[in-house]
Amino acid sequence: MRMEKVKEVIIPKEKAVFWLDRHGYWRNRHGRFERPRIIAKFHAAIERDRDGYYLAQVNGDVREKVYFHHEDTALFVFGLRIVGGAATLILNTGRELLLKPETLFIQGDALYTTVGGERIRFSEKGLVKISRLLEDDGQTCYLCLGDARVAIPEKPSAAGDAERETHDG
Repeated sequence: MRMEKVKEVIIPKEKAVFWLDRHGYWRNRHGRFERPRIIAKFHAAIERDRDGYYLAQVNGDVREKVYFHHEDTALFVFGLRIVGGAATLILNTGRELLLKPETLFIQGDALYTTVGGERIRFSEKGLVKISRLLEDDGQTCYLCLGDARVAIPEKPSAAGDAERETHDG
């Protein structure tokens, strides 16, 4: 049996015709994507290498990698599942991660976590899901999970952070 080598086609960010906004919505020059199946397919195809985030698909004997612009981050918490005293985060890519309260932080008007150096923002839907676990005393926000009550630190925002577009992955 002979294995055919898959040819790889790489599209740089500068030629990508779509991007991911800071709220986790795919957009192109016509506006926000509206078709749920296309949106889900794009999110599920996100991968990362040393050059940044890209969408990957195999089309026949060609593997296409399209690097894309993203505002803030390419990874978002879309859902949350709580079992016992543990919470699992469901990302836009479909990946699931155990929530580690010590990785949470607030920056600007957003809640984030980090995993392996990757910054992950809670989408609006993700915030609604986790909101029942949050308490705020007017000065500090806390995550309350099981018997634990952990303060969520605030990190200062760099000038223009909320509006910047990341070009280097």
